[in-house]
Amino acid sequence: MRTKQSLTADDVKKMMAACEAKAAANKWPVAISIVDDGGFLLGFSRMDGAPAITAEVAMGKARASAMTKRPSKFFEDRIKERPAFLNFPAGILLQGGVPIVYQNECVGAIGVSGVQSHEDEEVAQAGAGAIG
Repeated sequence: MRTKQSLTADDVKKMMAACEAKAAANKWPVAISIVDDGGFLLGFSRMDGAPAITAEVAMGKARASAMTKRPSKFFEDRIKERPAFLNFPAGILLQGGVPIVYQNECVGAIGVSGVQSHEDEEVAQAGAGAIG
């Protein structure tokens, strides 16, 4: 049997604070979802001014990233070559979801929605980098 790393409530709070700080510094109204390695919600925030749909999109990006252990942008790019990926069941395949990697193992993911996709990813990366 092996020991499996997992996110703690304190980890989620640190990552959420880092995401919110990055978004606030840029005046980006976003929704942020943090999920475990199975894609199940651990933390969520919808900042003032973020449209309602951003909640669902952020969750879908996080879920896709967690379940595939890849940034969601990987699949956004892949769809251009193979449109069949549009039917991929893992979540929303748009840039803005990043895996959370600890000791070379995916322990979850962060999905962000509300601004340009590359800006969503910046916010998610800020959170993923908050734990070490």
